[in-house]
Amino acid sequence: MSFFSASTSNSLVNNNAADKDIEVADPPTDSISAVAFSPTADYLAVGSWDNNVRIYEVGASGQTQGKAMYPHQGPVLSVCWNKDGSKILSGGADNAGRMFDVTTGQSSQVAQHDAPIRVVRWIESPQGSVLATGSWDKTIKYWDLRTPNPVSTVQLPDRCYTMDVQYPLMVVGTAERHIQVFNLANPTTPFKTLVSPLKWQTRVVSCFPSANGFAVGSIEGRVAIQYVEEKDASNNFSFKCHRRDQQPSSKDQSLVYAVNDISFHPVHGTFSTCGSDGTINFWDKDARTRLKSFEPAPAPVACTAFNRSGTIFAYALSYDWSKGHSGMTPGHPNKLMLHACKDEEVKRKPTKR
Repeated sequence: MSFFSASTSNSLVNNNAADKDIEVADPPTDSISAVAFSPTADYLAVGSWDNNVRIYEVGASGQTQGKAMYPHQGPVLSVCWNKDGSKILSGGADNAGRMFDVTTGQSSQVAQHDAPIRVVRWIESPQGSVLATGSWDKTIKYWDLRTPNPVSTVQLPDRCYTMDVQYPLMVVGTAERHIQVFNLANPTTPFKTLVSPLKWQTRVVSCFPSANGFAVGSIEGRVAIQYVEEKDASNNFSFKCHRRDQQPSSKDQSLVYAVNDISFHPVHGTFSTCGSDGTINFWDKDARTRLKSFEPAPAPVACTAFNRSGTIFAYALSYDWSKGHSGMTPGHPNKLMLHACKDEEVKRKPTKR
């Protein structure tokens, strides 16, 4: 188990800046691709293009300490935890899925694809627990970590770009805007296949905590709210976000940015969006209203996560390659930030009678 320098920690209540977001000490050395909190404690797993997964402990007042780190042989693209918080799962451009055992500090390979693993998600079901891995090889594979071969393999219409699970719902977004919805009671056959309601490439799908629908974010500054069952279809809608005016006077919203991540609040069911424009918003889908806008950051917001109680919101300021190689300028910010959530930012608006 490799530890970071144990001396570096910083505090959420620093001087008069108690409302300011906290910067995590010892961040990754390259762009941050994925963040995930443990479901049982305030530990944060962070995947990066520097080929490593880092685990940080977040203290009560927001001070952070690096606890462990383990490598892939290529950029890490996704991280998640198992249900009891004893294991971290990760997938990367080395075509491998890896597992880190928090208690022993050992990492091992547990999954393999023919192309990079874009997403890893843990599935806890009455039948047992499995790891789902979605890859650019156009498959999803389910793995029982006690056996070396996948339990089953699902062919996708195209490369897997994004996937999320809220048992029994699993939603997969692929290239060419295909979306497949699975009922995990029958994990090898899609329950429903649709084309994304958004006209441009799918960047992220995220399941509602209630497991009856999902949000889709695209590269064209737009989010769609989709319910699974036809009877709820009248509640489907989409909205624009992560756009800017060309000139302050024009009000044309013609600068359009990718929606990089969507995270649902575990308690209130409200959600965040973050984008290549460096902004974060909190939304209430039922009231169709914005609850909070963060001040724009000097870098794209690459990924986000709420902790298990929804009191801490983690976000990464990192280059997301949205402008290609030319956008990777020296000294580009690469930071991991923690925001203490206030009730009014994340609680639903009362529904109008």
